[in-house]
Amino acid sequence: MKAIIYNEFGGPDVLTFGETGKPVPGAGEVRVRVVAVGVNPLDYKRRYGWVEEFYPTTFPAVPGLEFAGVVDALGDGVTEFAVGDEVFGWTRTGAYAEYAIAGDIVRKPAGLSFEAAATLPVAGETTRRVFGLLGLTAGETLLLHGAAGAVGQVAVQLAVALGATVIGTASPANHDFLRGLGAVPVAYGDGLADRVRAAAPQGVDAVFDAAGHGTLPVSIELLGGRTDRIVTIAATDAASYGVVFSGGGTPPEEVRAGLVEHGRLAAEGRLHVPVVETFPLADAAKAQELSEAGHVRGKLIITV
Repeated sequence: MKAIIYNEFGGPDVLTFGETGKPVPGAGEVRVRVVAVGVNPLDYKRRYGWVEEFYPTTFPAVPGLEFAGVVDALGDGVTEFAVGDEVFGWTRTGAYAEYAIAGDIVRKPAGLSFEAAATLPVAGETTRRVFGLLGLTAGETLLLHGAAGAVGQVAVQLAVALGATVIGTASPANHDFLRGLGAVPVAYGDGLADRVRAAAPQGVDAVFDAAGHGTLPVSIELLGGRTDRIVTIAATDAASYGVVFSGGGTPPEEVRAGLVEHGRLAAEGRLHVPVVETFPLADAAKAQELSEAGHVRGKLIITV
């Protein structure tokens, strides 16, 4: 099969497009013919070797966490799925490939495109996990760093649906967009604390950092020195501030429940992440370069 492979850490140039063996499903496993892949910042961070402490790499490596596709083959003992089922979720073997062994997957709603389905797994699971760690409830005010990114957009929509007020940091060009999602936008950069206080005179109850880039000190300041209700998915130096870095660990049954819920909401038009651009598999390096450059309002998708 064709796949994107890398054998060492480095820049986009370490990604090669070539042939590799098609994975064979073992007992209890499902193989999927990949149709669409979600591109995430974690993809290039793993490629550089920046997050080995949290996500160790075995070479040769195939990038990609989330995908949508069609069940192609079943291992012994699989009864929940059938060949031909349209599914979406997570992969165990890397999604930048024509075929992948599935991790946690569910059936794709019939009214949801493969591309739209591929925008949901990482952002949806991340948001549910972080909200659980924060204990976010209706009536509270959430400060969300990186609100215009793919994870941020899902977090805004789910927090608003929960009944929380969202103060979202983003560049001014994204402010009208965030208002449309129900957030109160503020510009990041110098003076952020004062802008947040002006936007939320009631104070901030919890902080979700999906951006990194020095956001933790100001977050701690806004919580009066507390760190117990700050969670980051982007700042790998979180421990030095006494802040929780969250990179996974959700039980599989909860991951699947989230996929079902978010797929339903997306099919009903109540949860949406815009697809900014699509790339063929051979151009995966270009997709990662654009992701690394930042300021992508929505999702980059690789089509296979």
